[in-house]
Amino acid sequence: QVQLVESGGGLAQAGGSLRLSCAASGSIFILNTLGWYRQAPGKQREVVATITTTGNTNYADSVKGRFTISADNAKNTVYLQMNSLKPEDTAIYYCNYRSIKGTYWGQGTQVTVSS
Repeated sequence: QVQLVESGGGLAQAGGSLRLSCAASGSIFILNTLGWYRQAPGKQREVVATITTTGNTNYADSVKGRFTISADNAKNTVYLQMNSLKPEDTAIYYCNYRSIKGTYWGQGTQVTVSS
């Protein structure tokens, strides 16, 4: 089992910044992918950004150049720095952990961007 605890969501104005954190604990496999997904009201959950333990990153086109994902492997923590926020970034953001042992989700943290 892997537990994911997110923090850092909240309210921001358009053009502002927020930083999300997600700490993973439990049976962490040495090779894994950590990521952030989001789900806006009435929409499907979508990937925002992912990072592997080898440092490979991927971003959704909608956040490229604005969001940065990073990880501290020693702390099993992943971060999402969100800059130049837009109202359409408003969603519940979920931390995700994937390895050959399984997939786990955090409880989600609300991000609201006002115009």
